[in-house]
This record gives sequence, C-alpha cells and structure tokens, in this order.
Amino acid sequence: MMVSVAAPALVENEPYTPGLSSEYVSNKFGVALAEIAKLGSAENPFGPSPKAFDAVQKGQARLSLYPEWTSKSLRAAIGKKYGFDEDCVVCGSGETEVISFILRAYAGQDDKVLMYEPCFPIYHMFSENEGRTAVGVPMGPDFDFAIDSYIAKMQEVKPKIAFLTNPHSPSGRLMTDDQIRAVAKAAGDDTLVVLDEAYIHFTQTQGGMHLTREFSNLIVLRTFSKAFGLAGLRLGFGIAANKQLITPLLNIKPTWNLGPMQVEAGIAALDDDEHVDRTVAMIAEMRDYLYGQLKGLNRFRIVPDSKSNFFLIEVLDADLDSTKVFEELLKRGVIVKDGSVSFRGLGKRYLRSDFSLKKHMDRLIWALKEIDAS
Repeated sequence: MMVSVAAPALVENEPYTPGLSSEYVSNKFGVALAEIAKLGSAENPFGPSPKAFDAVQKGQARLSLYPEWTSKSLRAAIGKKYGFDEDCVVCGSGETEVISFILRAYAGQDDKVLMYEPCFPIYHMFSENEGRTAVGVPMGPDFDFAIDSYIAKMQEVKPKIAFLTNPHSPSGRLMTDDQIRAVAKAAGDDTLVVLDEAYIHFTQTQGGMHLTREFSNLIVLRTFSKAFGLAGLRLGFGIAANKQLITPLLNIKPTWNLGPMQVEAGIAALDDDEHVDRTVAMIAEMRDYLYGQLKGLNRFRIVPDSKSNFFLIEVLDADLDSTKVFEELLKRGVIVKDGSVSFRGLGKRYLRSDFSLKKHMDRLIWALKEIDAS
C-alpha cells in the first residue's frame, strides 16, 4: 500500500514532454548529428550570452561558498535594467520555479486557476499537482485571444490566479496592451494576473512591465532561457510595481534557490544587449523567410502572425495527423513538437516548430515539401 499523496495529480497527472534531443534522433533514425534540425525546444541557436559564459567561468572559483539567499545582487541588476526597485523582483531557478511560488502563495487547495487552452503545460500541471483546479478557456478561431470569453469565464469561476502568455505559446500570437488591461481591470483585487513574457524579446516590443504600474494585481514573468541563451542554467524572475505581490514569493521560495554562477551569469547577461539583438534580428529574418518559402502547400498550412521564435504547422490532410507528421519529420532529421502530446487542447492537427538558423529552416522546408508531395 502506498502512503496517500496530497493531490491525486501527483500520481495520475501526465508528465511534461520536452523536445527530443538531437542525439536520440541521430541514434534512432541514423541521421548524422550535424544534419539534424532541433526545432522542438525554442532554444537560442547562437548559444549562451558570451558575457554570461565568461561570468560562469570566473564564478567557478566561488563554488565552495554559499550564495546570497535572496539573490539580492541579481534582483538589483534586474530592477536597474527595467526601472524597478529590487524589492519588486523575485528570482527563481527558471521561470517555472517562480510559477510554483505563485501557485502556492496565491491559490489554496481547490482554488481555481485560469488559463487559455492550449497554453504552456506547466500552468495546468503545477496547478493540479498542488491541488488547485485548472480552468481552460478555448482560444478563438485561428488562435484569436477571444478576450471577452476569457473575461466572462474569469467572472464566472472567480479564479485566484489568471495566466496570460504574451506572445502566446504555442501560437506565437501577440496580445495588445489594451487586451491585457481589460483582463487586469476585470480581475479586480480578487485575482492575481500573471503575464508570462518568456518570449517577449522576439516580438521587438517593450512588453508589459509598464502595465504593472497601472494595475496592482499584475505580475510579469521573464526568463533567461530564450533570448539570453541560458536554458541550461535555469534562471527566471517575476517583477511587479506592487512590492506587496513580491514579498510572499520571497518568503515562500527555498533559501539559496540560486547558486552563485546563476546569479553572476544573470547579471552579465543583462548587460549583453548585443547577443540579444543579434538573436532577435536573426529570428525575425527567418520568420519572413520561412513564411515565404512555405506558401502553397497542399497538406499543411503555416498558421500566420507568430511574433515569437516558434510557429504552428496545421495538418490539413485528413489522412494525416500531428503524430504521423512528427514521426515523418524525425525520419528526415527534423525535431519539432507534436501538438497532441505537448499541449493540452491543441489536438492532433498541429505541430510547433522553432524559427532557427537558415540551414535548419531549409531542412524543415525540404522535409515538409517532401511529405506534402508524397
């Protein structure tokens, strides 16, 4: 007999499905490692920020020392970068850890947590694992945000937390400031609105941090995994003009949740605009390139208007589904995400692919055109 757990989802819930590794695909399908296009994890194709890399190298000498328990120097650097006091910032081992702080601090057992469907799976997985109730709101046609429907559901179920992702994952669609304002205003004092901006750099906009000065119930999340290229280091943060939102998160986080190399790399990465700008410019160029190259397919449609570093491929042919296409792409050395496995509510008609280096885009284009013609 097993000792009972706090939430059934800890035993029953589906695991998170990350993108496959290039090594796995190479070994299984016999494609040369150098030829594989790894387009399933939204990683930075230019690698880590050089300044952060150097900081990690130098930081190794301090591995025997405990770090600052609140990551004070990193919080101060983030605040300085974006115009906030350090007490407005909480840091986590990845943005995902900050999400876990928020769920435990602001929603109790069986409380509702609102999110779009489909969405970043961590929202509903962490909610259910903590014994909260995840409530999904279907997106509109072609992944329209359907703000009126989202607000109506919020007013109906009265969630303690409402997640927004901008740009949205997995579609890459960009929400306007006024749409965010509408949700925050409707939420009032009873619902914390969490604006997840993990991919905001790729939109070439300022993002929504300034909106936290308008709404005391709004917190913005960001990550160092994408534009800064530090996915393997695990580093993210939450920021809000209302310091009272941050204090419970600082109190609930584990002591020393970030090591010294994470802290020093984060500070260095914030000063590496050159790396971020280079990454963002390349992704924007490849967005235009890919959309131009994949017009006129018969069995597939590229969902338009992504502003992120990924996009959706819709499967039009009734004889195919996302899993079949996913497997056919793997045989050709292309790794994407199968929407039916990776995103609740997305179904079997969509796959998500990254925008990346031109050589990887060309391999994806070749593979899709070959499947389209078969």
